[in-house]
Amino acid sequence: MIKKIYDKMDKQAITQLPQVTFPGRIVTILTEGEAGRAVDYLLTHRLLGIDSETRPAFKRGQRFKVSLLQVSTSDVCFLFRLCRIGLPPCLVRLLENKEVPLVGLSLNNDILSLHERAKFKPGRLIDLQDVVGEIGIVDQSLQKIYANIFGEKISKRQRLSNWDADVLTDRQREYAAIDAWACLRLYEEIGRLKATGEFELIHNMPTEGGQ
Repeated sequence: MIKKIYDKMDKQAITQLPQVTFPGRIVTILTEGEAGRAVDYLLTHRLLGIDSETRPAFKRGQRFKVSLLQVSTSDVCFLFRLCRIGLPPCLVRLLENKEVPLVGLSLNNDILSLHERAKFKPGRLIDLQDVVGEIGIVDQSLQKIYANIFGEKISKRQRLSNWDADVLTDRQREYAAIDAWACLRLYEEIGRLKATGEFELIHNMPTEGGQ
């Protein structure tokens, strides 16, 4: 079946789409021991999605270190609470590994933030922003790319919430998991579309009312 995709996604059209939900399990990591076991498990997979969250600053001159690192397989996402455990050697090992690709979006920003926690040499990282253009998509935001490929909306309501909170809410946890998992899912689908050619690229997406 041929999938229709657009070079640019209309922002208004996204608001009409059904909201995506995370289909798997979410595991919050609060200790270095838990982190080590999670990393061992993650490195048994062939591909992982990755993202990070930082507590927003609302005062001039205020700045926070990255709070959360999310790493997802197709069915489970681990939320590493860096505000509690920092960036321990096991996570450095994950980020430096050259066997299992880590797929994310705008990864340069994530790496810069993570470097404030600990220095490391990035391993096998894949940025979706470098991949989507291969099938003609111009958009660079995760929300627009996901809506274009899968016809679902990623809610951004939790983006500016407090990621250093003592306990993350269920909505925060799902938001964080979706962002990492979506990168993995998009990379796999874009690869499938490239390999099969089963897509039609449409320029100038029609807006509501045909305008």
